[in-house]
Amino acid sequence: MKELKLFTPAKLGSIELSNHIVMAPMTRCRAIGNIPNDLMAEYYRQRAGAGLIVTEGTSPSPNGLGYCRIPGIYSEAQVEGWKKVTSAVHQAGGKIFMQLMHTGRISHRLNMPEGARVLAPSAIQPKGQMWTDASQMQDFPVPEAMTAADVRDAIQEFVVAARNAIAAGFDGVEVHGANGYLQEQFLSPSSNQRDDLYGGSVANRCRFVVETVEGIAAAIGKDRTGIRLSPYSIAGDLSAYPEIAATYDHLSAELNRIGIAYIHLVDHSAQGSPEVPVAMKQKVRDNFQNTIIHCGNFNLERANAAIAPGALADLVAFGRPFLNNPDLVNRLENDYPLATELDRNILFSADEKGYTDFAVYAA
Repeated sequence: MKELKLFTPAKLGSIELSNHIVMAPMTRCRAIGNIPNDLMAEYYRQRAGAGLIVTEGTSPSPNGLGYCRIPGIYSEAQVEGWKKVTSAVHQAGGKIFMQLMHTGRISHRLNMPEGARVLAPSAIQPKGQMWTDASQMQDFPVPEAMTAADVRDAIQEFVVAARNAIAAGFDGVEVHGANGYLQEQFLSPSSNQRDDLYGGSVANRCRFVVETVEGIAAAIGKDRTGIRLSPYSIAGDLSAYPEIAATYDHLSAELNRIGIAYIHLVDHSAQGSPEVPVAMKQKVRDNFQNTIIHCGNFNLERANAAIAPGALADLVAFGRPFLNNPDLVNRLENDYPLATELDRNILFSADEKGYTDFAVYAA
């Protein structure tokens, strides 16, 4: 057994974690009717060896349901469904945060209930397509530019969703401010061309994210609130821009002022995005006093180095290795081989295949 910091207990705000490993949020599309179910409870239970699980992106409103079969947290049925998940994880000794994700313009009406709207900071159509169960691949539509009332409503939807998550038994929530979804759409000038308080300057483009986080922290407690950020990500048809360093400098300082539990910083360079510069990671570390999670194609050695004394992170998140290694923490700690076979064609299907049917390692 390796004597590495990665496998020792950690603290996240007031929460005790069994180790320094986070299971990163990963959309899996098993929520039939957008309601969490027994299959999802089993999936998360199997992976409760992580010190912290962050769930797949979960919509705070019908407007945020951009993908097929993703869960929500705005109805009583959804709260009851999520209780199965949190109960299973807690009984297995784990901790779990819900990731709140509004897809914004990365959406399609065929994936949404009647009356829902595809909203974004500005009416700018993203390039690319999205899968729909009804008509397979479809172009992204032109979104509706959010009015001032729409912005206020969306912030309130996040706050109510956070309260619902706590009612469902979650240990906290993570705002999805990454991957080209609504929060990051406000941050980026390529998707935000507003001329009101939520567009233009760096501070204005950060305002929607800051006010959302402030509202959630006030509602459920700042020690139960985190956020995921992905500087330089090209997901959602976004791209780097001249003010990107200033944007994340300002935003991380504001998040520190609010005093939330953590910033979850993801580097998507392994998937084709530009690498997040060390200088930006250092700036976030300098600005933010609480926990920082790093995510981005880690293996055991790099993960342990990332949280060494004087390093820039406190916890390390693993994503894809958890897909086919539900006992990932045990395998890493004991030098057991990792499963590598994975059929990517069924990652986002509707049943247990490629989801809960992976075996734990038998020594």
